[in-house]
Amino acid sequence: MNASPRHRLPTDPLPPPHFRRLHRVLPTALALLLGASLLAAVHHARPAPYGDRLTVHARVAPAMELRLRMRGAAVEAYGGRGGAVHWTYARAGRRPLAVLPARGDAITLWDDGLVTATDVTGVRWHRALPAAADWLAAHGGAGVLRMLDPGTRMLAVVTPHRIAAYRLADGDLRWVLPARQGCAFAPARAVHRGGAILIAQPCLAADSWSGEIVAVDDLGPIAPRRTPLGNEWQGERRGEHHSAEHPHTGNLVARPR
Repeated sequence: MNASPRHRLPTDPLPPPHFRRLHRVLPTALALLLGASLLAAVHHARPAPYGDRLTVHARVAPAMELRLRMRGAAVEAYGGRGGAVHWTYARAGRRPLAVLPARGDAITLWDDGLVTATDVTGVRWHRALPAAADWLAAHGGAGVLRMLDPGTRMLAVVTPHRIAAYRLADGDLRWVLPARQGCAFAPARAVHRGGAILIAQPCLAADSWSGEIVAVDDLGPIAPRRTPLGNEWQGERRGEHHSAEHPHTGNLVARPR
């Protein structure tokens, strides 16, 4: 007697090959997508560098001149009808000591010894003054920020121990003049004469009154037969105006004069 044939159980048809490949790569793609989303969330949750808090209230034309003022712990740029505030800049836990307008920027000195350049597009650069916070806390910021040339291309930052010159376009440090041994600069005791600044430098033992005065301009200390370096910025030589979108912040080799 012949045995009855064995019946086969029905099975589902196999999925197409492209579906099987998608099934294999889908978990990896989802993991990468979730990881990117998590990194983006962490990035946005990070505090701004140096505690920066810039709030833009109204857009303005680049050529519009705004007035500046310190109000509480913030710097405000305002203008137009009724003195409407266009932007406000503050730093967490810090207080502005002085603000200076320069080519559409607000150059601000803060109580922790930081100097910033800000416009409506953002905070363009930060520069820290070494060992200046304690002196600023005791004396304030009167006279610390000084423009060095009529075109407001260069900024001098005067503290008792040194004078430092920065190019406004990119914050590049151009030259430094330390105070003489036994002497200290007096930022509040300075006057402009033509294209130069005369700054008092009181000394413990001065030979003459002329030794207690320093004359500087955008090229550095004024002295006979000096060969200073040029301070032109690449964009300025092409007739361009600096901007946060195209800062050209690379250090350039200054041309001799």
